[in-house]
Formats: sequence, C-alpha cells, structure tokens
Amino acid sequence: MSLLVPQNGVKGDNEPVIELFVKAGSDGESIGNCPFSQRLFMILWLKGVVFNVTTVDLKRKPADLQNLAPGTHPPFITFNGEVKTDVNKIEEFLEDVLCPPKYSKLGARHPESNTAGMDIFAKFSAFIKNSKPDANEGLERGLLKTLQKLDEYLCSPLPDEIDHNSMEEVKASTRSFLDGEEMTLADCNLLPKLHIVKVTKTFLQHYFGGFEIPKDMMGIWRYLNNAYKREEFTNTCPSDKEIEIAYADVAKRLVK
Repeated sequence: MSLLVPQNGVKGDNEPVIELFVKAGSDGESIGNCPFSQRLFMILWLKGVVFNVTTVDLKRKPADLQNLAPGTHPPFITFNGEVKTDVNKIEEFLEDVLCPPKYSKLGARHPESNTAGMDIFAKFSAFIKNSKPDANEGLERGLLKTLQKLDEYLCSPLPDEIDHNSMEEVKASTRSFLDGEEMTLADCNLLPKLHIVKVTKTFLQHYFGGFEIPKDMMGIWRYLNNAYKREEFTNTCPSDKEIEIAYADVAKRLVK
C-alpha cells in the first residue's frame, strides 16, 4: 500500500521527493507493528513535509524493493532517489536538511528529554520474552522501576515552567510532552514503544497473568492521553490488533 502524507498535501516545486517504507501489517497492506517505522513516520509528519508512505510485506517483498535496498528490512527512506537505511542516521539527516524556517525544528531543548524512558522497551522486551517463570517477578520490578523513573521526569517541572519571580513554588509539571508543549524527536522515539507497553495489557493477562502501567503514574498517563489527541501519533500507530498479533506470536513460542 502506498499513500501520500498529509493526504491533502501539495508538493512545492523545490520540495524534496521523500518516500518512507514501513513494515506492513498481517494483511500485507496496513501499517504493521514496528516502533522504528512509526518513529520515522512521526518525524516526517511533524516536519510538515509532503511524503509518500509504502507498506512492505516482509513475506512477499517485491523484487523492485529488494533491488532498491537489498538485504534491508523497513523502515528506510529514499530522499531525492538516495536510499537511507539507518534509523538514527535518518533522524539526524532529516533534522539537518528539513530545517527552519521552512520546516519545524524537532530537537529537544533539554538533554534529559532525549534519555527519559530510554530503557523501558528493553525492560519490557526482557519481561515479555522471558521463558523462566521464577525470573518474572524480578523482570517486572525492573520494568516498573524504569516506568517510575519516566513518571518522575514527566512530573518534575522543566526550567521554563518555573517562574523565578513568583513566590509560589511549582511542585509538579503540567506539560504535555517530554520536552514541553510540543512533540520533539524524543517523543517520536519513546511514544511508539510506550504505546506498545500499554496496548499489550489485555492479552498479557491471558498469557502472563497481566501487566499494566500503574494508574498512579499520573505523569505517564497525562503524557499518553495528550499523545492520543495528536494526529501525528494516532494516524501513524498500528492497530491494536497488529500489536497483539506480534506479541501473541512471542507468547505462543514461550508456552510451547
């Protein structure tokens, strides 16, 4: 499947020709479960550039795509015909070439925002892929600890939320995203992974006895709820079904 984003976009004469190739879902056409694909999808959408998105069915990868990026799995992009395949380098490249004043700057202003929550997905993967029941409790504690650390960061006021001329102490942050009121590259990296942790709750109950982000982690829930109000996030998410299919396969291997 190929589509133009934004769908009402009109490409200017001097705009680059960009195509994003992402993992396809179980039907071979819809957006599949891949936080790295969604990361690049969000970046391009937030940049405000017109681009094409092509979903790639890994089971039936077309010959022309194999020739375009041999041995490479999505996500990758073509930028004016040049293939780029490393996600981190693609992010740096897009931030460099799609720059103000024409395109939005997405880099975080506070360095801590770039590392907030960075261990969550690794801890989650270790927990969900664990085949030793006696290790589950320790792995779950490790995941909860990283979530708590993220929650504390989201609840702590950023420097620009503090009015040094005011007598009132700002005790908690009310910001929408990691680095403030607007999404940054840090959010493009973290939100797709955090969304997976949230969505897998229901079927994890069936296979592992359940795990969910604690309701008292108000900073994380505020963060997620604000993300769900933004089309740059919701329109780039795979369906919940696709996420469940991906992780049900993991679970089936463990219960054999």
